[in-house]
Order: sequence, then structure tokens, then C-alpha cells
Amino acid sequence: MKTVTFNELRRIKDQLPDGSIRRIAEELGLPVETVRNYFGGVNQSTGNGGGIHIEPGPDGGIVMLDDPSILEKALIILGESNHNVSTVSANV
Repeated sequence: MKTVTFNELRRIKDQLPDGSIRRIAEELGLPVETVRNYFGGVNQSTGNGGGIHIEPGPDGGIVMLDDPSILEKALIILGESNHNVSTVSANV
């Protein structure tokens, strides 16, 4: 499990070039809406939550990612495979 702040996750999503959400979905064999939901979308009727759990808090709250593969694909697309995503220590 990986933890990041919600604002960090949204910042990464906002930096992705057009078509990246679809590309990530295709590469991972996921519905496009699941990838959108992973980055904070709310359309649960056409995709699942993508294995994220959001806890309220500063900087948009803490997001616990069950599987960081979508985040990793996004970082690869950004050319930031060594990007230092802020991790948050949480006692949950």
C-alpha cells in the first residue's frame, strides 16, 4: 500500500498530457472510468474506485492506494519514473 496526499495525486493527474487516462486504462486493461476515479473522479456507476481510500486531512487528505500501478504508469508518462511523490506516514 502506498500513501500520498490527495492534492499530490491531483497534481500528477493535471500534468498528464491529453489521452493519458485512456492510455493508462488500455495498458493496464482497466475501464477508463476506473482510472479517472483513481485520480479523484466520482463516477462509481461506470468504474470502480480503483483501490483508493481517502482520509480527510491537510493538503486534501491522505489517499491510500491499494495498488500503485496506475500511479506508476502516470509517472512513466510524465517521464518522472524517479519522481519523488510525497509519502505520508499514517497510523490507520
